[in-house]
Amino acid sequence: MKVFVIITLIFALTIIFASVFSDTTKASDDAVSFVDLNKYSGNWYEIARYPNRFQKQCVGNTTANYRLKQNGDIEVINRCKKKDGSYDDATGKAKVVDKTSNAKLKVSFFWVFYAPYWIIDLDPNYKWAVIGHPKKSYCWILSRTPQLDERTYQGILKRLEAKGYDTAKLIKTPQN
Repeated sequence: MKVFVIITLIFALTIIFASVFSDTTKASDDAVSFVDLNKYSGNWYEIARYPNRFQKQCVGNTTANYRLKQNGDIEVINRCKKKDGSYDDATGKAKVVDKTSNAKLKVSFFWVFYAPYWIIDLDPNYKWAVIGHPKKSYCWILSRTPQLDERTYQGILKRLEAKGYDTAKLIKTPQN
């Protein structure tokens, strides 16, 4: 009987989390037309982001490292500096959802629970990228360097606004 209750609870939690993180509503298709995952792999610096519950401990020096694995999955290692000066690391995995464009992925840092990760703006030379969510509830601006020049940043903000993102919600990430 206990096993049945545990299995039922796990199943119910899976359904709840799937409904929270899935894209069940008709959302605009903001993803870029194509991403070369080999070029996208490597280290990225967070320039700005929407506030979110899983980064509330981060005060700066936030990075994301992506490594393409032989099976096509992507290893994700996020790192940030905490208020006490120590660093917080989170390792996850990403899977390509749209294999035609490689721009729509799903990312998991906890077991089988995935969240949409869409590359919605990308420098032709992969110097910067913008990550969004189909419901526009998350947004990150990433760069290959710790700083992004103001002209480029302002251009990204204008394109985000045109896609319906609230750029006033973005908080800049200190990198030093």
